[in-house]
Amino acid sequence: MDPAPALSSRIPPPEPGLTDPRHFINRELSTLAFLERVLEEAQDPQLPLLERLRFLAVLSVSLDEFFMIRVAGLKQQLSGRVEETGPDAMTPADQLRAIAQRCHALIARQDRVFVEEVLPGLERAGVRLWRGGALPPESQAAMADFFQRQVLPVLTPLALDPAHPFPHLRNKSLNLAIRFATRPEARLRYGVVPVPSLLPRLVPVPGGAVLLEDVIARHLALLFPDMPIEGCWPFRVTRNWDLNIDEEEGEDLLVTIEREVRRRDRGSAVRLQINSTAEEPVSQFLARALNLPGPDVYHQGRPLAISALLGDLMTRPELKHAQDEPFMPTVPAALGDGSSDLLEAIRAGDVLLHHPYESFEPVVAFIDSAADDPDVLAIKMTLYRAGQGSPIVRALQRAAENGKQVTALVELKARMDEEANILWARELEQAGVHVVYGLIGFKTHSKLALVVRREGASIRRYVHLGTGNYNSATARSYSDLSLFTAREDFAADATALFNLLTGYSKPASWRKFLVSPLGLKQAVLQLIDDEVRSGSDGRIVAKMNALADPEVIKALYRASQAGVRIDLLVRGVCSLRPGVPKLSERIRVTSVVDRFLEHSRIWHFHARGEKKLFLASGDWMPRNFIRRVDLAFPVESPALKERILSEILGTMLGDNVKARALRPDGTYERVRSRMHGTGEAPLRSQEHFMALARRAAFADASRSPSVEPLLSGAHSVPAARRPRRG
Repeated sequence: MDPAPALSSRIPPPEPGLTDPRHFINRELSTLAFLERVLEEAQDPQLPLLERLRFLAVLSVSLDEFFMIRVAGLKQQLSGRVEETGPDAMTPADQLRAIAQRCHALIARQDRVFVEEVLPGLERAGVRLWRGGALPPESQAAMADFFQRQVLPVLTPLALDPAHPFPHLRNKSLNLAIRFATRPEARLRYGVVPVPSLLPRLVPVPGGAVLLEDVIARHLALLFPDMPIEGCWPFRVTRNWDLNIDEEEGEDLLVTIEREVRRRDRGSAVRLQINSTAEEPVSQFLARALNLPGPDVYHQGRPLAISALLGDLMTRPELKHAQDEPFMPTVPAALGDGSSDLLEAIRAGDVLLHHPYESFEPVVAFIDSAADDPDVLAIKMTLYRAGQGSPIVRALQRAAENGKQVTALVELKARMDEEANILWARELEQAGVHVVYGLIGFKTHSKLALVVRREGASIRRYVHLGTGNYNSATARSYSDLSLFTAREDFAADATALFNLLTGYSKPASWRKFLVSPLGLKQAVLQLIDDEVRSGSDGRIVAKMNALADPEVIKALYRASQAGVRIDLLVRGVCSLRPGVPKLSERIRVTSVVDRFLEHSRIWHFHARGEKKLFLASGDWMPRNFIRRVDLAFPVESPALKERILSEILGTMLGDNVKARALRPDGTYERVRSRMHGTGEAPLRSQEHFMALARRAAFADASRSPSVEPLLSGAHSVPAARRPRRG
C-alpha cells in the first residue's frame, strides 16, 4: 500500500497569505515551551512536595527523550548537510542554537527549584539528603558498611591512559569522573567509575540518606589506592536513541528491530550533564572524548537523573502526608461489577469511560472475560504500549491457549517501548497468538479491540475504541476516553481494519472510521472547510496533544478569517500562532498541565447544527496523517455526545486554574491571571472530573447541573444529567 500519491494529490496548494514563516511556531521550541509549563507546576508552592518533585522528574525524563530523538535528529541533519526547513523556515543549525539557549535557561531554573525549594522541603518533612560535608560518625559507619557489602563488589573502576581509552558509556548512565593529581612520572590523569543502575539511588543512613554516587565518591581511595585524587564529579551522557531500520530489507522485522535495539546504545552522544562544581579542564576533557561542542555541556547543581530519586522517596512513610489527595478511579454503577453486566450494557447502547477518573478495569475485564467465555470465538487487538506485567497480554495468551482465534498487532517500533514489545511479541507467539507487526513503513498507532461472540444462532461483534494505550499503569495517570459499542457499522469497519493490517486487504470504503494514511487528513481538511462555508455560524473545538501539520494549520487560519470561532485544547506542541490580526483572531489555544497527563483527542465541528463529534488515537501531526495507521471514529449516541460536549470539553474550556493560553508571540499566560479581579469562581477541570466520577459511582449516577459548565460560545449545549448509555 502506497497512499502518498493520493494524499499529495488531494492536499490544496499553499495560499500566498498563509505561507509566511512568521505564522508558524517552531515545533522544537514549542516542545520546550510545554516543558517550561511543566516546570511552572514544580515551582508552585501550593502543590504537595512529592507532586512538585514528580513534575521535576517528568521534566527530566521528557528532556532526555527530547535530546535522544529531536536534538539527535537535528544533529544528524547538520552532519549530513541537510538544510531542510519546516514552515517556520528555521534551519537545523538555527534550531540547535535556539534549543541550547532555551534548555540552558530551563535547566538552570529546574536546578534552583530543586536545590532552593524542594530539597529544603524534604528536610523539613524529615528526609535529610547528605550532600558533601562531614557526616556524623554513625552515618559514616553505616555508609562504609553498605559500600563494602553491596557496592564495592559490583564496581568497575576505569583508569584512562593510552592503553585504556575512554570507554563507551551507556545511554543515560550515571558515572563519576575522577581527576588524579599530576605526578611527573605518571601518565594517568583521569578515571571513570560507572554508578551501578541496579542498586538503590538513595542509601539510608542514621539521620538521613546519601546518594549512591556520593557513597562511591567517599570511598574512591579503596578503588584507586596510592593514587592521589584531586576530585570527582558525577556526569551523565545522553545519546542518539532513534532506530534506523530499513523494513523492506529485513527478512524478519522482529529480529531486525531486536538487533537495532541492541546497537543503538552505541549511538553518538548528544548531551553531557555534569555537576556544576566540576573544574573546566574536566568538563572539557569529557566533551572532547564525547565529541561534543560547548553548548551541549550542561553544568547542573542538582543531582543528575532525579527521576530515579522519586521511586525511592515515594516509599518513605514520613512523606506520605505530603502527597496529593489520593484518588481511586470509580466504576460507573451502570456497568455493575462483572463482565456480563458490561456486555449487557454494550448491547443496550454505547458505553463511554473517562479515564483515569473512571476505572480502566472494565477495559481489562472486556478482554479478560472474553478469554474464558466459551461463546467467544475470536479476539483481535492492536498493542502499541502495553506496559510491564500487562493483564491484557496475559488474557490474550490465555485466550489462545483456550483455543480461540487470537490476533495481536504488536507495534515493535513504538518509541521507547521497543524492547518491551519484542518481549510481548515472543511470549504471545509462544502461547499460540497470531502476532503481526503491521504495515511496512507505517506505525500502527490506533487503539482497537474486537471480540467476536456467538449468541444463539447469530454472531455479535463487540468493539472497544480508545484515545489511549492498552496500558493499565498509564491509564491511572493519563486522561483518555474509551468507547464500547456493538454497532454493526463500527464492527464492520473494525473487521476491515484488522484485515488491512494482517492481509493488506484494503476496503472499498469505510462506513464510520476515518483512517490514516487512507483519507484521515482529507477528512479533517473537509470538516474544517465545511465550517468555513458556515462563516460566523461555524464552530470548531478540538482537543489533542500536538498540532503541527502545516496544511491543517492553514485550513484553521482560513476558517478564522471566514469568521469561524475556534477553541483548541493542545497539551503540548502547537505550531499555530493564535490571535494574529487578520489571520487567527478568532482562534484561542489553551493548554492544561495538571496532575494527570492530558492525552485524549476529541474533535467537535458544529456542522450546521449536526454537531459532529470524533474521538481519535492520533494528533494533527504530519506523522499521524502520513506515517502512522491512526483512527478517528464518530460518537453517535446523542447522550454520550452531549456528555462529551458539556461535561468534558465544556469543563476544560472553563478551566481557569491550570489552563494557560498561548499568546501570538509563542509564550503562554496563565488563564487565571486574566481572570484576576473578575469575580469568576475558580474551576480546576481535573479536580472537577474527580468529583463527578465519585458521584457517578452511586446507583442513580446523578449530577448537579450547577456544577456542569457548558461549552462556551455559539451553539452551546444544554446542561443535562450524564447518561451512561445511548
